[in-house]
Amino acid sequence: MASRYGLPRMVTVCTFLPPPERPRVDAAGDGCFTTLHANSLRDALHAARRKRVDALVLSVHRCRGDELPAVARFVREFPAIPAVALVSRHDRDVTETLLKLGATGVRTAVDCTEAAGWRRLRDLLAHPASPVAARILARVVPALDDVPEDVRVFFEALARLAPVLSTVRGLARHLRICPSTLMSRFYRMGLPSPKTYLAGMRLLHAAYLFLNPGLSVSDVAYRLDYSSPQSFGRHLKAMLGVTAGEFRRRFPFDVSLERYVDLLVTPYRDILRAFHPLNAGMWDQGPNAARVSRAG
Repeated sequence: MASRYGLPRMVTVCTFLPPPERPRVDAAGDGCFTTLHANSLRDALHAARRKRVDALVLSVHRCRGDELPAVARFVREFPAIPAVALVSRHDRDVTETLLKLGATGVRTAVDCTEAAGWRRLRDLLAHPASPVAARILARVVPALDDVPEDVRVFFEALARLAPVLSTVRGLARHLRICPSTLMSRFYRMGLPSPKTYLAGMRLLHAAYLFLNPGLSVSDVAYRLDYSSPQSFGRHLKAMLGVTAGEFRRRFPFDVSLERYVDLLVTPYRDILRAFHPLNAGMWDQGPNAARVSRAG
């Protein structure tokens, strides 16, 4: 469910489908996910390296024997991208193909010969908005422990938008607040800056992408909208004092996530419980409260 702050969903699904099935998947995803239709599994592999792909949908009817090695390669190189087998009609080969897909590592199948199947596909792909955002929020939200709604909204925005937003100005635009107002509220409460929270969250997404052996340092840099791998490397050096290769080895996703919570959430929990980053709230009472509230 979208928050009242209107944050966009960020689900991108790559498909390997016969052309007649593509409009049906597009219709199932309307408002929940967007589709990238690949003409071959080689194209799907290329898309996973260069674009933000949250899931792969494969037609059982296109995955015959000669395609199975490519499916196995995709699953092996991108274990963090779930693969879903789609059944759109029943024939004598479906059961055998599903078994072979299971052997390649495909763990989910959806039968769309009935309307309920299309609803299941929609729910399966649209919730959560992205696997990495779900894993981040599953750790961060409990650590926040009884904070105001707009603090949760701020962290939800970070988790979902960090891959495509590198500036506080862009984040503030999505949150519908003046950038200077947002930065001022963090400063006045003695919290790390929004830029620090955003930069740390972008590193979490980098660590998650590095779970995929099929992604090189350059692939991760470009998927996170860095201008070059060198720019990504400079950011890591400034933030952690490590190279991209060292980051991949020393800061796997789970370690990076615990580090984020330990450094940026837990020490500030009491402050965050009384914090309202997106509206003036109780912490800004006084002669200037009305003016600041209007500015936010």
